[in-house]
Amino acid sequence: MNKILILGGGGMIGQKLAQKIMREKTFGAAEITLFDRAFPTGDLGLNAQTGNIADPLTAARLVANQPDYVFQLASVVSGQAEQEFELGWDVNMMSMWYLLNALKDQHDASGGTYHPRVVFTSSIAVFGGPYPDKIGDTFLSAPQTSYGAQKAACELMLSDFSRKGFVDGISLRLPTICVRPGKANKAASSFFSGIIREPLNGLEAVLPVHDSVRHWHASPRSAANFITHAAMLDTDLLDGRRALNLPGYSCTVEEQIDALRRAAGQKVVDLIKPVPDKAIMSMVDGWPRDFDPQRAIELGFVSEANFDEIIAVYIEDDLQR
Repeated sequence: MNKILILGGGGMIGQKLAQKIMREKTFGAAEITLFDRAFPTGDLGLNAQTGNIADPLTAARLVANQPDYVFQLASVVSGQAEQEFELGWDVNMMSMWYLLNALKDQHDASGGTYHPRVVFTSSIAVFGGPYPDKIGDTFLSAPQTSYGAQKAACELMLSDFSRKGFVDGISLRLPTICVRPGKANKAASSFFSGIIREPLNGLEAVLPVHDSVRHWHASPRSAANFITHAAMLDTDLLDGRRALNLPGYSCTVEEQIDALRRAAGQKVVDLIKPVPDKAIMSMVDGWPRDFDPQRAIELGFVSEANFDEIIAVYIEDDLQR
């Protein structure tokens, strides 16, 4: 029986991942442990544990049973990491250090036979401008936010622990995941989901940026698919470059709204209210807009082909009817 550990298992992507693994029997018979600060209402019937991910004793306890697959999804989101500097580094970077060292200890205790697959959800925030029209697989990682720096540091750690044979890791630079179900979080990018989710649920939504803003998106369903695909991938194919830019769809806010209009009509679109926010505008100006993720595509990663599909996924998977 495969032992699976999902860190950040109470979050939206963690919950989607756990549901997918159970529904599709991705790893056959599996013993799944979820870990997070808290969990949403509703019991998945799994071993759900709570605690502080930034505590080194927590990491040691969670990997004591030598899980075969470790999914590190836990993090403080971008806006909060920028506002709460120490917390961002503690949760987003130090927790990875503690995790990898705990896994190394288990590797050493096994006589070198234990080296689990570790899948880390990184971010396109590891990049900073100036940008080409499309970011290719060789573009320099040079983050310009605390969140991006923390994610980039984790990528490097995971690569080095993998090089030494302690773990077998892969970092996935996720697009902005949209449309996220539930309430808005503290991520600066949360409005990309909000301007679709809230109107579809009959609520007003605030648009803090100009509708010409362009960004890179994939759905929650694609995120879960990315992660399970990475868990099964032959990492020898990565040639030592263990961080991947993942597929997505690049569009402007105006194009998002056009897709919403096609899906639900003008009355729904009218619930979007422009309320400019200079702080968010400033952050968005420094974000990447489009990618050419050929390596990931060649390795079998797949995303939506347009924003209409992304909205359709939200309606099918998460819209409360």
